[in-house]
Amino acid sequence: MTRRWTITSLLLLLIYVCSRSANAQTQIPEQTNTIDLEAALPEPRAYIPDSQYLDFVYHNHEELTRFLRATSARYPNLTALYSIGKSIQGRELWVLVVSSSPYEHMLGKPDVKYVGNIHGNEPVGRELLLHLIQYLVSSYETDQYVKWLLDNTRIHIMPSMNPDGYAVSKEGTCDGGQGRYNARGFDLNRNFPDYFKQNNKRGQPETDAVKDWISKIQFVLSGSLHGGALVASYPYDNTPNARICRSSALCAMFQTYSAAPSLTPDDDVFKHLSLVYAKNHAKMSRGVACKSATPAFENGITNGAAWYPLTGGMQDYQYVWYGCMEVTLEISCCKYPPAYELRKYWEDNQLSMIKFLAEAHRGVQGFVFDNNNNPIERASLKIKGRDVGFQTTKHGEFWRILLPGYYKLEVFAEGFAPREIEFVVVEQHPTLLNVTLTPSKRTEGSLPISQLYRPVPGPPPHLYRPPTPGYSGDSGLFSSITSGLNNLYSNLFG
Repeated sequence: MTRRWTITSLLLLLIYVCSRSANAQTQIPEQTNTIDLEAALPEPRAYIPDSQYLDFVYHNHEELTRFLRATSARYPNLTALYSIGKSIQGRELWVLVVSSSPYEHMLGKPDVKYVGNIHGNEPVGRELLLHLIQYLVSSYETDQYVKWLLDNTRIHIMPSMNPDGYAVSKEGTCDGGQGRYNARGFDLNRNFPDYFKQNNKRGQPETDAVKDWISKIQFVLSGSLHGGALVASYPYDNTPNARICRSSALCAMFQTYSAAPSLTPDDDVFKHLSLVYAKNHAKMSRGVACKSATPAFENGITNGAAWYPLTGGMQDYQYVWYGCMEVTLEISCCKYPPAYELRKYWEDNQLSMIKFLAEAHRGVQGFVFDNNNNPIERASLKIKGRDVGFQTTKHGEFWRILLPGYYKLEVFAEGFAPREIEFVVVEQHPTLLNVTLTPSKRTEGSLPISQLYRPVPGPPPHLYRPPTPGYSGDSGLFSSITSGLNNLYSNLFG
């Protein structure tokens, strides 16, 4: 395809090149893939799955496994299948990588992911992720947008995080809790460590497997697919109750359900990511309520805590602990709609699912080296004024999704002098920024970086956090009532 360059595009490219040359400290290593400009690509084409390989029906765990294995065998150059663990009842927690480099990490190529079916009775996302897999692998040679995405991104797709819950769910059930929980009766999206409160719920095999998974792979962007509403919900999901109601557990119980946003330092980015999904969706951005008794959402997005607070959610955990930006995608008013409606859900979500993943290429990315050009692993980074940090991979790589603007990057690593680098982000072009750190001169009695920059207990010490909000914990009867109301609300609305 011949690319047409406008004067605006050339000016943006010139700004980008100037900012890159002004900030680069070393030469970027040779990369297998070069990121093309997304703006120069045609939109992804509409896609109709081949029913010979995947029809619009619900697939049980055995059928899901056969499809993933068959796809991996049929497309060995684009896919790699692995399991991150097993459910309580012994079902594999499958993940399929879809990329032009599925078996190995390529330098500068971000890892992104989708997770479906964390609530077993919300399986629309489970099926859409299977169709997304087929769409990507079968369109690679014919769709330029898909080819660009797979050449420059490693996409990890987990269709079902809760296969045991799905096994006892019932098709056609729009509300209720049957199948929502794992085989031990735990809500997996309330089972992660929490930034605002101590989560005393016993860790489950499924959540432990996910925690181990995301500790090993530096995910930049993630979407978790749910059902029961039509909205893109972004962090924080929880809120510091102490700031709302300090004196009474009963007051705190009722205040839990007030519409109080709990905003992250990256609120602008999370709103943007949510809008990317909602506006590319066939219906979500209209903000229409699923039922008369349920809320409507302006532009189809909401802050999680402003909708209803929850403790132990997956998206807050990934953001605070590992700097991964995850959005919860509620994609069906009915939790478990009849199978004949799945084609409609695919048509509604196809473009959103692709465009959302492409946002991993927005913002800043680069490498951190020592002065011998060796990569520095686990260097701590943060954008000044955005006190949730991230870190480098073993290859010294980093990524951060940011909107256009001027920023300062703060970089720390054990044994090195800290640095602060200014850079600019422009629309559509990721800013490539390489940083060289020099050895620090330690003075007797000085503390290591890991102790100097550990602001709160709990999360890993290598990451920055905003100061922990004050919290007056609930207890006893009122805590139980609050928990019960939270579960009821979740069962009804997502």
